[in-house]
Amino acid sequence: MALCTDSSSSLQWKFSQAFGERAPGEDVQDIDMISAMEFEKSGDYLAVGDRGGRVVVFERKDEKDWHSRNELEQLDFTTMQHPIFHYKTEFQSHEPEFDYLRSLEIEEKINKVKWCATPNGSLFILSTNDKTIKLWKVKDHKPKKVKELNSNPFVHSENVLLAESSFVSGQDKPSVANGYALEWTEKIDNMSSSQDRHAKRANIGETVSARCRKVYAHAHDYNINSISNNSDGETFVSADDLRINLWNLEISDQCFNIIDMKPSNMEDLTEVITAAEFHPIHCNLLAYSSSRGFIRLVDLRQSAICDHQARILQHGESSGLKSFFTEIVSSISDIKFASDGRHLLSRDYMNLKLWDIRMETSPVAIFKIHEHLRPKLCDLYNNDAIFDKFECCLSGYGLHFATGSYSNLLRIFSYGVGSEEGITMEASRNPNRLDVLLLQ
Repeated sequence: MALCTDSSSSLQWKFSQAFGERAPGEDVQDIDMISAMEFEKSGDYLAVGDRGGRVVVFERKDEKDWHSRNELEQLDFTTMQHPIFHYKTEFQSHEPEFDYLRSLEIEEKINKVKWCATPNGSLFILSTNDKTIKLWKVKDHKPKKVKELNSNPFVHSENVLLAESSFVSGQDKPSVANGYALEWTEKIDNMSSSQDRHAKRANIGETVSARCRKVYAHAHDYNINSISNNSDGETFVSADDLRINLWNLEISDQCFNIIDMKPSNMEDLTEVITAAEFHPIHCNLLAYSSSRGFIRLVDLRQSAICDHQARILQHGESSGLKSFFTEIVSSISDIKFASDGRHLLSRDYMNLKLWDIRMETSPVAIFKIHEHLRPKLCDLYNNDAIFDKFECCLSGYGLHFATGSYSNLLRIFSYGVGSEEGITMEASRNPNRLDVLLLQ
């Protein structure tokens, strides 16, 4: 989808580009289904992971190829051209494994992909399946071949010493005082006096290589549900149902456990970790959500284990009767920080909520997603659909939010603009079809 604006400041979302086209009647294989995706911070690259353990990278190719960033900033008009992404490369990130200690198969499905800082122009991507995290380096190469070679190349003096026996053997001419053959000395004098011609090389195209730099393994007893890079560019966290570990990107055989929610008796377990996210500005702040609808904000400077020293963001829904499904639908499936670091977006089964991290008692805005499904919660529980997980995302300036729903629908909201109903679009080539499915 692409965003267009007009003079009345109303938002118009239009179809921009589709990836992964298939032929009519072609069946979609399970390994080809997308399981994770993320844009690079500048918006120039897109990484997509699938159930087959592959990561595909797309690169933006449009007006940025013709104008520098300074030139674009100095233009006195706003370009309306949609960004166009082209295939760059793909690589096999994970393979299916088997845990012999637990007699458990570990599938290759990519759970999360995250872009890392790119200090030297190369691209770095973190990818993870249920148990193992890998750091990949994607780099462009420009191989060259020799286009023209000098027929009489100059031989360096050190190479002359190595080849002396082959040139001097079988010759009867007298040698000079230093032991070199006179004829070979004369040839070198002639070559040094002539014009030196260097070999000419020509580019034969660009190639992209992906190489695994680090493997972070054997640190999680439960399936990994989140990874998040720190703003310091050196560390990241990985989270499973009960623990959150802190890693250094350069150290793959050691991590620090900073959150441990596992009780001494598993029968006392009341909640699990569902998502974890570093603050985009302050490297010491970490937010993580739980299945009880809580969002905890911790300061890593306060203690080594941050379980107890936490601010809790909780919506005090005191009005209305609580039912058997209340706690299930309040489980948070995803959280995202806005770029300003002040606001936090969370998604549960029923709602999308925007939080101000300075206000702990209630969100600043609630956008209803599945309110029309509330009378059908019993049926959704019987077929396990009530446990479906939905993610959310924010625009670069943090003013627009998007999340998914059923029937291939996309819900888009804008804070402070328009109504809380937002915009409902079908994620297809013809998104202007009336969303009658939502009203059923």
